[in-house]
Amino acid sequence: MLCFGPALAQPNQGPPAVGMARATRTPITETSEFIGRVDAVSRVALVARVTGFLEKRMFTEGAEVKAGDLLYTLEEGPFQADLMAKQAALGQVNALLLNANQTLGRQQALLNTPAGQRSTYDSAIAQQRSQAAQVLAAQANVATSQINLDYTQIKAPIAGKISRTLVTEGNVVGPTSGTLASIVSQDPMYVIFPVSSRAALELRQRYAGAGGPAAVKVKIRLPNGRIYAQEGRLDYIDPTISATTDTLTARAVLPNPQLQTDNASGNTVRELIDGEFVQVLVQGVTPIEVLGVPRAAILSDQQGDYVYTVDSGNHAQQTRVQLGQSTPSMAAVTNGLTDGQSVIVEGIQRVRPGMQVMPGPASPQPTAPHAGQ
Repeated sequence: MLCFGPALAQPNQGPPAVGMARATRTPITETSEFIGRVDAVSRVALVARVTGFLEKRMFTEGAEVKAGDLLYTLEEGPFQADLMAKQAALGQVNALLLNANQTLGRQQALLNTPAGQRSTYDSAIAQQRSQAAQVLAAQANVATSQINLDYTQIKAPIAGKISRTLVTEGNVVGPTSGTLASIVSQDPMYVIFPVSSRAALELRQRYAGAGGPAAVKVKIRLPNGRIYAQEGRLDYIDPTISATTDTLTARAVLPNPQLQTDNASGNTVRELIDGEFVQVLVQGVTPIEVLGVPRAAILSDQQGDYVYTVDSGNHAQQTRVQLGQSTPSMAAVTNGLTDGQSVIVEGIQRVRPGMQVMPGPASPQPTAPHAGQ
């Protein structure tokens, strides 16, 4: 008959070890995030102002143009001929005016002599004034013809990036033929974003005593998750809240400098693109001090947020807290903890309320390596 010895007794593992960290005053930059859209400061739809054949396109599609650059030319011949005809008509009425002035001078000289007649003098005055009016009308016709001739050269009214052409050479264009191409300005750019009425009220209360919009700076997160290097400022806040969305529209303005130029096409590359969706970060200019604990110490349940503290008997106690502005690594506590109070940040998954623990200092957080290491 086989006999087995007594089973080996399991050793008592004792209270679990936990790492503790103190709640300390920490400077933090308050940040609020919104969804926004990049919008060009200026945009122009190019339209022909006179009717004529489109003779030549002078720009590279997608390239940047300067204000005043020649973009299209229309057939000039008919407009030059019309201008010459109007100039000839002006010369004719100028000659008639010269004759009327001479006639008026002679009649005025004869007025005080026996050969002079008042009626003849009055007729000369009327004729001279009529001819002067016809000269003004002819000058206006010449100016109109010159304007129409100038309109055969379509120039860029603003600086910016031009779209592809929607009408090619050889087509007849005019005021009713639609858009030839569009130009959108590039630097600076607007970022327009909706703010809920509640968030707008919180922002107003937060920065009212610090200078209002001047107390914040605006950053954006690009679609690839990278923070845009240029900072902006609030430029406009809509005075009316939308009745359908309960939001108001805010606008920031940011620089959009040139990054590089494609030598082959001449196209200029910039970071921000008109119509692009981005995340808008509204940050305080001056950091504020908050009572902070490591983010790892924060737990949540149906009743809200809480942390574990340790009493004098080394028992874990569940402590309810209220959180304010936080960062990915640090949580700001507005209520529930005091400065210097310790909370559990390591081994927290093994802790239950009232459980005895073995507290010790938390391990230092590893430092992120520098670029290139």
